[in-house]
Amino acid sequence: MKRSWDRPELDAKGLVEPLTALISRRRSLAKGALGLAAALALTGCAASENEAPQPVALLPDEDLDRLLDNTDPIVAGETLDGPLLHRFYARRGFEPVWTTREAEAEAFKAAVLRARDHGLDPDLFKGNLLTRLDAFPPIRRDLLLSHAVLTYAEALALGALPSNRRKDREGMSPEPVDVAAVLDEVLDGPDPVAAIEALAPQTPTYLALRQALQRTRSAGLFQRNQANRLRVIEANLERQRWLPRELPPDRVWVNVPDQQLVLYRDHRPVFVTRVVVGDPTERKQSPEFHTVIESALFNPPWIIPQDIVEADIRPMLKRDPLYLVKNKITLLPNGDAKQAPGPEAGLGSVMFEMPNRFDVYLHDTPDKDAFGRENRRLSNGCIRVHNPLEFAALLMEEPVEFIQRKITTGDTLRKSLPEPMPVFVSYHTAFQAGGRDIEIRPDFYGRDEALWVRLQKRLPEQDELRAGQMAAAQRPLPAEGSVPRPTPISSTRPAPPRRS
Repeated sequence: MKRSWDRPELDAKGLVEPLTALISRRRSLAKGALGLAAALALTGCAASENEAPQPVALLPDEDLDRLLDNTDPIVAGETLDGPLLHRFYARRGFEPVWTTREAEAEAFKAAVLRARDHGLDPDLFKGNLLTRLDAFPPIRRDLLLSHAVLTYAEALALGALPSNRRKDREGMSPEPVDVAAVLDEVLDGPDPVAAIEALAPQTPTYLALRQALQRTRSAGLFQRNQANRLRVIEANLERQRWLPRELPPDRVWVNVPDQQLVLYRDHRPVFVTRVVVGDPTERKQSPEFHTVIESALFNPPWIIPQDIVEADIRPMLKRDPLYLVKNKITLLPNGDAKQAPGPEAGLGSVMFEMPNRFDVYLHDTPDKDAFGRENRRLSNGCIRVHNPLEFAALLMEEPVEFIQRKITTGDTLRKSLPEPMPVFVSYHTAFQAGGRDIEIRPDFYGRDEALWVRLQKRLPEQDELRAGQMAAAQRPLPAEGSVPRPTPISSTRPAPPRRS
């Protein structure tokens, strides 16, 4: 079918006039009512899925800048991203983009409709409308395709879930990217589609997950275990898109489902140890975030947050009136509590200070037996480290004996790291580690299915029921019991409550 990108439109008097002339004019409207009519001509026509939209006569003064001024255009009942479109068309002088780029338009349309190669639903980017793009009048077609490409680019660069649709504990975020500027810069390049695709992560894990996605589909989507695996992979592809595109060569990586910590130097693992992570109880789950380790606190006291005091300490006190005395805990007037430092204190002999809004830290623990268990989901959200002295020595670039001497004094001492160390606390249930194959870990917080559901534009009724059943089936069992423990402070500056 021959495309009609330059098909003329009717002006207000029924006269034929080219689209380019209609869009590029910059005359002021003679009357406010004329401007309102112009906007309604674009935003007010919604076609049903089974009925192609009818061409609408555009007014001669209908300009893209005017149509996109504080307006979210609507095409066939679907709302487009007005501010994003405005930023893009402003860079192009509010001229139509695709009327003279038919080959690029077709290539971008095909790329968006292949979004499932990245584990993304094409309908998130109006894929349902792109399949009948030729049925729309040129101005709507231009806006619709631009919206599809720009929102697809944002999903690849930043993740398909905007920050306002993420849960508070989903605190990862990549570097900001202005996709309007990127598309403007690459549009007239040799391969603009490849340039947009390159906004997605290019890490070995992301590429391996995409390959696993293709293999899983080829294995048969109608088998339940394959369908479940598919959703796990798609959820973890999204988590990969939340990461910085360039991970720092020196970093600490904690993967909560793997219950393991890895210290990297120049992208090479130099230290690996087991960790204890947050209990599956909602309020105790370890969040996802990245920050830096600034210092180590030796012989740390623990400031116990009020919610832990109410949920754990006070019930213990009712059962054992001497609980506070035995554990060297003092209740504070503000509802928090404080545990004195010592070999049996909740934070052990060292805590690694890393500013974050969750009050989650890496630290030692007196409960060494926990590291021998397969289920190490026991903490109040913090990460307990199996070999903390060796870890501290590597971070400090000092011998272990230096760390031991600091602890032996019994004093609460803080020592800054030579350089702040980036640290990532992640929740990846599917990842590449060492070999070429993807490794899968149990989703003990039940987050994969919930994330996958949020990545879908719509769910058929049977899928919604199935999603609820899967979420119920994956609901984690209570962790094996452990004595609740509190979080530390510095002896030289006020410390906020911290989870243990």
